[in-house]
Amino acid sequence: MKTQNYTVEIEAPKEVVWQVMLSDKTYRIWTEAFCSGSHFVGDWSEGSKMLFLGPDESGKMGGMVSKIKENRSCDVISIEHLGIVNDGVEDTTSDAVLQWKGAIESYTLTDLGDKTKVQVDIDVADEYTELFETMWPKALQKLKDVAEQYHASHLNV
Repeated sequence: MKTQNYTVEIEAPKEVVWQVMLSDKTYRIWTEAFCSGSHFVGDWSEGSKMLFLGPDESGKMGGMVSKIKENRSCDVISIEHLGIVNDGVEDTTSDAVLQWKGAIESYTLTDLGDKTKVQVDIDVADEYTELFETMWPKALQKLKDVAEQYHASHLNV
């Protein structure tokens, strides 16, 4: 497993980016780069269990079992991945899961004045390296687009 890093600068305050990144409605939009129908079940409070879900190729519900390792509002959200969901069943003990269990996905937001820098650091199993190198830039571009549109629409109110 290795850590991949991705960044994007968004023309919106940290509070706006944070809200767009973690709100149910907008989360579903920017995470479509990973899986159409992507969503979460749970809440973002530190220590809470989260399920990151979406339909697989056959239409069955799959995804990740995780917990929120750290939540410093508008600064850092860190997720520890504990297992998978396959057809609605959680697996945290299989050999396949144990190879990457404990992988961390962290988002750090930095105030750049009139912009916010979002840095994503994610532990990735070798077989997903190339896939993530394609998906993450698309997802962060979508996050940027949605956050900037949201921010611009609220400036005109």
